[in-house]
Amino acid sequence: MSTSRVVRQRIWEKLAAVARPDTRYHLNFAEVIPDFEGADVATSHIESLPAYRNSTLAFVTPDNSLVNLRQRMLEAGKPFVVSTYNILRGFRLMEAGSVPRGHERYAAWLDGIEHFGRPVSLEEISRLGRFDFMATGASAVSIDGIRFGKGHGFFDLEWGMFTDIGLADDSTPVIAAVHDVQVVDEKLPASETDIVVDLIATPSRMIEVARQARRPRGIRWDLITAERIAAIPPLKELARMRGIA
Repeated sequence: MSTSRVVRQRIWEKLAAVARPDTRYHLNFAEVIPDFEGADVATSHIESLPAYRNSTLAFVTPDNSLVNLRQRMLEAGKPFVVSTYNILRGFRLMEAGSVPRGHERYAAWLDGIEHFGRPVSLEEISRLGRFDFMATGASAVSIDGIRFGKGHGFFDLEWGMFTDIGLADDSTPVIAAVHDVQVVDEKLPASETDIVVDLIATPSRMIEVARQARRPRGIRWDLITAERIAAIPPLKELARMRGIA
């Protein structure tokens, strides 16, 4: 069994006690990164960051753990790009004024993103400007910033696409929002495709990570099947742009 799988299984047992069940997947952490007790406090830690306060465009994953962050950004009129579930319908842009006052909570949920968000291609996103920060959930994250998702690698794909077209680079702050039980105290080795985070926001603290190496850039096309390219619209778009498909 791989190290990442062992870590996930160990953390998932603890996470069940503090996680908020998903309406579709309940506590099936292989399919959903859940909201958790104290997520509002972790969000407040993110709000205190200069990258957040000064942001004009950000990327936020659709993880349940980031519902509070998406809601507060909508209330503050801060635009952000968010992916649809498993990127199967590409990306949505949540713009200032796109959500009626009082509906921000619903718009921050996955169904609300689909309802209020405007579909945008990679080409359209590239014309909006660079991301001031990127926020993601995680199944677990080590103290040195190694993030484990559900095991499907979607955030790695998103990072690869965005760095390929210049929306993000090694200087872009990447923030993981997790419960304290999801933080792995030991240091773990990073693989060549791991996206190391800069900051870990939990209900009890903000952990700053001192990165020891540069993050990868672009898509590793040799690691992606033709079936996966065909199933994910922005990946298919990028493959066409690069003459791969």
